[in-house]
Amino acid sequence: MLIAGVDEAGRGPLAGPVVAAAVILCADGIDGLDDSKKLTARRRAALEDEIRARCRWGIGEASVEEIDRINILQATFLAMTRAVEALGCDSVELLVDGNRLPNWRYAARAVVGGDALHPCISAASILAKEHRDRFMIAAAAEFPGFGWERNMGYGTAQHLAALRRLGPTPLHRNSFAPVAQMQLV
Repeated sequence: MLIAGVDEAGRGPLAGPVVAAAVILCADGIDGLDDSKKLTARRRAALEDEIRARCRWGIGEASVEEIDRINILQATFLAMTRAVEALGCDSVELLVDGNRLPNWRYAARAVVGGDALHPCISAASILAKEHRDRFMIAAAAEFPGFGWERNMGYGTAQHLAALRRLGPTPLHRNSFAPVAQMQLV
């Protein structure tokens, strides 16, 4: 049975989708894999290219609307399910970064700190982060002033100040407290 790592990026930001990736590593592996947060942007980009070229992978997203409708945890599970389905492989065992699993038909195990322990989860972490970062950098051009090209939608001082000054955009998560409070003003 093949083993796939699954991880997400973007649970905590105030704006943008949550993205998940699932990766089945190539037989000879990839050198230098680690938790995406521990890698430089340049190293992540190089590893992403190698993972996409040599491994089997899938990406899944849950939109801001889905996050607001079903909550961030369920939206994360939805993105993970979409990523696994994008692999197109039914006989797979999943190693999922974290302490909870979606309710799905696959054999799976939650692994706390898995992105630092299992290379397949590290690879998924890298793909998810790079995919989401590109989305937010593009969104920054459409919605200037929030600093998304740097903060990727997280609630930094610059982002919160812009939220107060400019108000929420369609990419803001209305179910998150700092954004919901803007709706009351």
